[in-house]
Amino acid sequence: MGRSHAVRLAEEGADLILVDICESLPEVEYPLASREDLAETARLVEEHGRRASVHVVDVRDAAALSAAVDAGVAELGGLDASVANAGVLTVGTWDTTTPEQWRTVLDVNLIGTWNTCAAALPHLVERGGSLVNISSAAGLKGTPLHTPYTASKHGVVGLSRALANELAAQSVRVNTVHPTGVETGMQPASLHGLLAEQRPDLVPIFLNAMPIVMAEAVDISNAVLFLVSDESRYVTGLEFKVDAGVTLR
Repeated sequence: MGRSHAVRLAEEGADLILVDICESLPEVEYPLASREDLAETARLVEEHGRRASVHVVDVRDAAALSAAVDAGVAELGGLDASVANAGVLTVGTWDTTTPEQWRTVLDVNLIGTWNTCAAALPHLVERGGSLVNISSAAGLKGTPLHTPYTASKHGVVGLSRALANELAAQSVRVNTVHPTGVETGMQPASLHGLLAEQRPDLVPIFLNAMPIVMAEAVDISNAVLFLVSDESRYVTGLEFKVDAGVTLR
C-alpha cells in the first residue's frame, strides 16, 4: 500500500521520501518488504519524472527516522505532507496473543505513527501542511482476533485527533484513513483458518456491505492524495473511511 501511495502521489507531481525497514519481523507471520521492493518503488516514482529519497529505517527508531526525514528534506528542498503507512498485524484469540505480539504491533503501528509525525512536524509547523495517518476499519469497530492491531489502530485515531486540535493554529491538518481489507501482502493465513475452524460466528464482522471482498490499494491512495492536496485545505480531524461499508455493520 505504501508503494501505491508513493506512485499515486508521483503521478500528480510529488517528490517522495521513501522509508521502509526492509526486513521481516519474527512476531509477524507474513513477509515484509525487502530492499529490492523499496528500490522498485523508487524506480516507479522516477518513471513518472519525480525524485525519490530512499532510506532503510525502522519507524520504531525515532532518531533514525528523524534523521532520514531531515536528509530527505535537504535533498528534495522541503516537505508538504507526511503519510504514516507502516503497519503490521498478528493473529490470535485473547488467550493466545503474546506480550511480544502486543509490543511489536503497538510499537510499529502506534509509536511508529507518532515517530513519523514527530519527524515531519519540524518541517511543517512554520508553513503548514498535512499529516495523513493510515488507520483501519479496525480503528473504528471492535474487530476481533487481532486485538493488538485493533487497539493500535484506535490509538492512531486518538493520536491524530489530539494533534489536529494542537496543530490547527499552525495550519497543519491531521487526518486518518480507514481501509477495509486491501489486496496487499498483509494477509495472515492464520486469521482465515481461525475464522473458518474455530470462530465462524465472527465472520459477519469482517464482511463488507458493498459486494467486494477487498479493495485495491489505489482506492486508499486516492484518499491519501485528496488529504495531502490543497483540495482538502480545510479538512482536519477527519476519519476518512474507504471501507466498502464494513464499519456500517
